[in-house]
Amino acid sequence: MHKPSNPHPARTLAAQTALRDQPLDVISDAALGRDDVERLLAGASGGALRFEQCDFEFTDLSRLDLRGCEFYRCALAETSLFGASLAGTRWVRCRARQADFASADLVDAAFEACDLNSTNWRRAKLASAVYTGCKLTGANFEESATLGLSFVETLLVGAHLRGLSFRNATLRQLDFSDADLEGADFRDAVFDGGSLKDAHLKRARFDGADLRSVDLSGVRLSDATLFRGATISYEQAAMLVAELGLKVM
Repeated sequence: MHKPSNPHPARTLAAQTALRDQPLDVISDAALGRDDVERLLAGASGGALRFEQCDFEFTDLSRLDLRGCEFYRCALAETSLFGASLAGTRWVRCRARQADFASADLVDAAFEACDLNSTNWRRAKLASAVYTGCKLTGANFEESATLGLSFVETLLVGAHLRGLSFRNATLRQLDFSDADLEGADFRDAVFDGGSLKDAHLKRARFDGADLRSVDLSGVRLSDATLFRGATISYEQAAMLVAELGLKVM
């Protein structure tokens, strides 16, 4: 959904005032509309920009070429980055709830400690992208290209992750509670903490996975066969058997 290029009436004037005395390649403490960003990109000496504590909320940045740009502590709530070129970008401590990254090119992008709750990544190119310490509750990753995609210590509660491959990965403190993991591939993955509590696991594969340190509470008896070939702990086995109404002595 496209947003007006300048939804805040004084945004362009405010941005021009804030940027007047700053080096062109480093933009700080500015509220920016689409026209401001296009002008800055056109004049960037190195072809990329570093944005620090900038406000892009509700702005339409769809299909812009922002390759290699860096975003530090920026506000991007409900910002549209649909179809944007974002390869090699870096995002640190940004607040981007409900932002739209659908169909964007995010190859080799890195997100650190960002609030990305309810964001849309549908059909995005996420090869070798990395999310570390992020909040992705309710995020939608359906039909995205994810070869080499990595999540570390990240909340994926209620996220839409159908068909994603985590094969051979080490999954560190990932919270998949209530997530849609239908058809996801966890073969030979190692779970280092984290949770699969109440996750939707239909057709997911766990052959060879090490699940001993992950929270499996809420796993239904009908899902137990999915873990054939996986390694679980005695405690987890007892919990699954308890689903049958049996007591483990």
